[in-house]
Amino acid sequence: MQHDPEVADRVRKVIADAGVTQREFARRIVMDPSKLSRSLGGTRRFTAAELARIADTGGVDAGWLLGAARPAEPAARRERAVAPEGGRPLQIVRETVRLIAERGFHAVRVQDIAVACDASTAAIHYHFPGRDDLLEAAVRWCMDEDTARRAARIADAADTADELRQLIELQIPRTPQQRWQWSVWLDLWAEAARSTAVGRLHADYYRQWRTTVADVIRRGIAEGVFRPADPEAAALRLTALIDGLATQVLATAPDSPGTSPDDMHESLVAYVDATLTAR
Repeated sequence: MQHDPEVADRVRKVIADAGVTQREFARRIVMDPSKLSRSLGGTRRFTAAELARIADTGGVDAGWLLGAARPAEPAARRERAVAPEGGRPLQIVRETVRLIAERGFHAVRVQDIAVACDASTAAIHYHFPGRDDLLEAAVRWCMDEDTARRAARIADAADTADELRQLIELQIPRTPQQRWQWSVWLDLWAEAARSTAVGRLHADYYRQWRTTVADVIRRGIAEGVFRPADPEAAALRLTALIDGLATQVLATAPDSPGTSPDDMHESLVAYVDATLTAR
């Protein structure tokens, strides 16, 4: 598929008609924002699956995106009564994440995802041609959701010490949803060791997370809330402790002997007090 400026122009129109930023549109179609930007700028080609997701989310005909003289009846108009919330691509990714949490990635079949979405396997492959595409999309969706929760959680923090407490609290697997989100991450850790593409996403997520934590620690040191320390090293150690404790919590059934969410929280707070909190 050769790059066609007309295709990029039509994608820009779809984004403009959606009334959202380019980054938000990328989130909706479960696409790396940098890939969308390069494709719009002409240094990268859109894949057929990406154009399918753009068409589905924007409610336009895929043929029109590829240069048909005039658009057919918009997909959104034809399917309005049955279109899932957020569009088909997001529904597919959400159900994939849920099934990975319940069964593990390698136990989830495309047929299982199709049944969960009340769709055909052809519809799944139309948006995500292969299992690797689905896995990458699932990782990206988890990253985006975590980033959004993180921003919302610390928006009203009283000070940098409270920001760090809120970031820690977000990582405690207390609710069923938090537990299955952690279950997905554990499965993706193993997959990241085997998949270069997933490994890059995995590394990018942890880089973003540690940068956020290091920035909070750095500001806390400047304000006198935290004692002098290397912010990056402190963020790395805290992240390692969070991951290790979360793994122990997940290995413990609710209401059974072992490491509980409260134990995890208490240990993390004690660690921060002992290593960072200014006396």
